[in-house]
Amino acid sequence: MAANHSKYLLQIICLCFLGSQIYAQESKKIYLSGKDSETDTIIWDFKVTDGQNSGKWSKIEVPSNWEIKGFGTYTYGRWYKELEQEEPSKEEGFYKYEFQAPKVYDGQRVIIKFGGVMTDTEVKVNGQLAGEIHQGGFYEFQYDITNLIKYDSENLLEVHVWKHSANPTVNNAERKADWWLFGGIYRPVWLEITPETHISHVAVAPEMDGSLKANLLLKNIPKNTELKVSLQPIGNDASYKSFSFPVVEASEETILESKWENIKPWNPEDPNLYDLKLSLIKGNKVLHEVTERIGFRSIDFRKKDGIYVNGKKIIMKGVNRHTIWPESGRSTSKRISIMDVNLIKDMNMNAVRFHYPPDNHFLQACDSLGLFVLDELAGWQNPYDTSTGKKLIKEMVQRDVNHPSVIIWDQGNEGGWNEELDTVFSEYDPQNRIVIHPWADFNGWDTHHYPTYLTGVHRFGNGENVFFPTEFMHGTYDNGHGAGLADFWERYTKSPLFAGGFLWVFNDEAVRRTDWDGDQIYDSKGSLAPDGILGPHREKEGSFYTIKEVWAPVQFQPKEINKSFDCSFLITNTYLFTNLEEILMEYKVKKAGINSFYEQDDVAIIYSGKIDVPSIEPGETRKINIPVKDEFFSGDWIEITGTDKHGREIYTWTWPIHKAAFFAEKFLQKKESATEATVEKNKNEIKLSGGEITVILDAENGEIIHIENTVNEIAFLNGPRPVGMKAAVEKVEIKNKDGNAIALVSYAGGIHTIKWTMFPDGRLKMEMTALKNAGTSSGFDGAFYEGEINKFGITFDFPEEEVEGIKWFGKGPYHVWKNRLQGTEYNIWEKDYNNTITGESFENLIYPEFKGYHANLLAAKILAGENSFRIFSESDKLFLRLFTPAEPKNAFPGAHAQPEFPEGNISFMYEIPAMRAFKPLSHQGPSSQPTNIRIKKGDDGITMNLWFDFRNFQSN
Repeated sequence: MAANHSKYLLQIICLCFLGSQIYAQESKKIYLSGKDSETDTIIWDFKVTDGQNSGKWSKIEVPSNWEIKGFGTYTYGRWYKELEQEEPSKEEGFYKYEFQAPKVYDGQRVIIKFGGVMTDTEVKVNGQLAGEIHQGGFYEFQYDITNLIKYDSENLLEVHVWKHSANPTVNNAERKADWWLFGGIYRPVWLEITPETHISHVAVAPEMDGSLKANLLLKNIPKNTELKVSLQPIGNDASYKSFSFPVVEASEETILESKWENIKPWNPEDPNLYDLKLSLIKGNKVLHEVTERIGFRSIDFRKKDGIYVNGKKIIMKGVNRHTIWPESGRSTSKRISIMDVNLIKDMNMNAVRFHYPPDNHFLQACDSLGLFVLDELAGWQNPYDTSTGKKLIKEMVQRDVNHPSVIIWDQGNEGGWNEELDTVFSEYDPQNRIVIHPWADFNGWDTHHYPTYLTGVHRFGNGENVFFPTEFMHGTYDNGHGAGLADFWERYTKSPLFAGGFLWVFNDEAVRRTDWDGDQIYDSKGSLAPDGILGPHREKEGSFYTIKEVWAPVQFQPKEINKSFDCSFLITNTYLFTNLEEILMEYKVKKAGINSFYEQDDVAIIYSGKIDVPSIEPGETRKINIPVKDEFFSGDWIEITGTDKHGREIYTWTWPIHKAAFFAEKFLQKKESATEATVEKNKNEIKLSGGEITVILDAENGEIIHIENTVNEIAFLNGPRPVGMKAAVEKVEIKNKDGNAIALVSYAGGIHTIKWTMFPDGRLKMEMTALKNAGTSSGFDGAFYEGEINKFGITFDFPEEEVEGIKWFGKGPYHVWKNRLQGTEYNIWEKDYNNTITGESFENLIYPEFKGYHANLLAAKILAGENSFRIFSESDKLFLRLFTPAEPKNAFPGAHAQPEFPEGNISFMYEIPAMRAFKPLSHQGPSSQPTNIRIKKGDDGITMNLWFDFRNFQSN
């Protein structure tokens, strides 16, 4: 939404200043641009020198990145590496905007502020330079233009922006980087109107005990001036006493100290905030007044020990985040910031890191909703020069110093630091936060990037420095994030020197290409930028829920419900500050209708209630109980939902109440039949018939070659074929028993036997025994003897083009990998067929993905029109493979989008592959490794028992 505010600016400013004559003299903020990119942009005149729509004056919304608005040229920051470009785009942009300055400005200081401009910025007011060119695209900067303003007249603001900096170290730090490079005025522009006597800057150091130290920069202080300090809590009406301090005439800085009782400290679980009001008073007149929103919290950085907040050693469950939105680039909004912080909190994270200072409204959201922040001076892998770095550190720290969420300053990234700058931060920060070099083992803080599971050699296993990798579990496509996280987290948290870690990265960084036409309009530069847990519009990938469970502050110890269930669970509190007696835990015992896979049948709640959670301090494990009523075992599964004291869901955990065979008996419908099933062998075919169903097996290989019912043929064929083992048919035996028709197929190799039973009503049962005396005959010596296994099961073919969807009972709704099973829960799930390629299908990104492996299959209905059929498992812990997700078309070599899938497209598996992250699976934890098995004489073997119902839907 864009508007031209120039004609309204005069009356707005006049109203503001009329108010200021009556009330306290606060600084007035007058926007020359919109406040954000979504709803409140302002139209300025604009011209760009190259690329789209270049060489002519036009109009542009401010704030914005000009590429997104159809100007200039898109460039990704790895132009000099994988993209093999000689140089990035270097267009320049020229902006003009006219505004009126009423006479009421006179006698005030007029400061123009820019929230962020990429990259070099020259500012003129009425044809005169406002100051030196600003260099650095991620920082707030300002000019005093009091002497350049024409009062009661139009004023011309001209801004010349160079996308490519004249300073090579700025380009090295910001534009040789693994992110999109944009140009333009992408954050707001405003005037700050301040009395001549004023407080120009405040930097506070509030402690958890209510004490506060504040450094103030002052201007034009007259005689007999006092500074009044008052405090107001946010969200309640508590009152606190005020303090007054004399201020020395003409002083330019002062330090004040005060203390309040009964302060509620800030932490990410209880983000208590206060408004600190500072008033310069002479006699009965308020000369100037500023308000800072602060939080009282103490930070203690103890080398060879840990990071303490309010006396508690913390572990950061964090993620890296870029400031980006597909339709606006780096120009975002308060709405997006609040949404992102809520999404981060929804994953049970408590920390976030950046590669540059984020929007101020993002830090405000971190303050109010509760996240630890690592705030970073840019420098992806190259540093700023010392002179430039000092200026940018001042701008960054002075803007962000009072945010209680900010607990650490980062200088650069992966080599992008300049050690001459380390001491500059403390010049502007009375809290004396530590400065780290992300990925380095530096000054007592080990932030090693992408450590392996077994990282050691006096670094983690036996190291001396506090360990918190500022990047780990890289998530390109469906990689990383959730896959193996549980292993890493279990191992790392065993070390008393572990202070947490930060996943790479929050969301896929695909942007809308205004220079592209056709079906593809979003660009992630192949596999360079789709690293996220979420899609570009914050679509949730499966890892979102894996992280939510692995990092939940309530952890359940493994439990299996059976007839001896004692109604108890052991839970561990992994909060930092919260006792679990403050949370809400509720349970529901649920039951699915017996017709769930034949007709629409509702899930019923048998009974439900609240769980009495005892006092459980952080780090403690204690027992909780649910009542097991007489009707408990008539239910199918139990859900327990935890909700934190702010009403945010922690997680919902589930457990089946029965075994797979119970559910197969429950859901599979039987029909009366006047005739018996039959079986016959004719040459190389075995024909099984029952009711309306005929199934033909190939006697040579044991595979289904034909299925038909009274309406049509069903193309569920060419299986069972072995996956992860070898097998060959040795003999086939047929017989009739108790009205049923039986074909027993004996194999040499991994499969021992498969027994097919056709029932008179057309139900077909498959009972497979594998790994029994395997590798002992017919040329299959050693087929299964202590080998490595990453896939094991059987597979079939089915025409994918006919599939419309699936309804199933099991864990879902997302697909899984061997090392990413967390985050899926038991329920009756449904989803339509889709072709989503995780991290690439941005034009039609549908989650959860249809294809892939699905955990703990108990019952399913494959929806394919007249070719629909049902599957019921009598075997627990069975994976259902649904087709093969397409590989990304735009991936660079080495992207490792997914492991190889077995042949066929509908498979039933006991072992599935793990998903690799940034590094090979051998560098990850136990759940990422292949399994092995040793077959011994006398073993019963491994069974897989499945029911197939190919009867026509219309006849049911």
